[in-house]
Amino acid sequence: MAQFFAIHPENPQLRLIHRAVEIIRDGGVIAYPTDSSYALGCHIGDKQAVDKIRRIRQLDDKHDFTLVCKDLTQVSNFTKMGNNAHRLIKALTPGPFTFILDATREVPRRLQHPKKKTIGIRIPGHPIAQLLVTELQEPLISSTMELPGLDEGFSDPYEIRERLEHELDLIIDAGIIPCEETTIIAFSGNTPEIVRQGKGFAPMLV
Repeated sequence: MAQFFAIHPENPQLRLIHRAVEIIRDGGVIAYPTDSSYALGCHIGDKQAVDKIRRIRQLDDKHDFTLVCKDLTQVSNFTKMGNNAHRLIKALTPGPFTFILDATREVPRRLQHPKKKTIGIRIPGHPIAQLLVTELQEPLISSTMELPGLDEGFSDPYEIRERLEHELDLIIDAGIIPCEETTIIAFSGNTPEIVRQGKGFAPMLV
């Protein structure tokens, strides 16, 4: 049964963040807040936890997971980021954007796009998400908190608790977060392209 932590969305309690990080390191799957929606997260090296997310969301092996990173330095360890990508990501983050980049060998093959060998990365602006990856000192594997048959993700952590209390290890309550898609920007070589317009606005690409 999932633990349920009420964490302040602007001034997160470090004691609870540390406990959440322990759960992630122990192989737990968590529901946590980002600046665009609630998401499912787990440790990058834990295959069983990733498989659990696939099972909860009924995803096939072609689903694109996202690495939630704390900063550009961490992004550069897991992606092949050219100068244009570096400048753009620096300008737009932290914020509600997902960037698709070529993955490095640091990214487990099972998490990469099976043909393109790419990975999505995020640097979200939500204080709780930021603190989780800062304290974890590694990226968090992430997938939007959506379930099969539903038109959109969950905005209320109590709804997540009602539906997934027996599936998850931790649910972080940061209040209501309206579920909005991130803007996805993919890089073909070093050229950016908006492949999905969502919450994030990139004026330099319009």
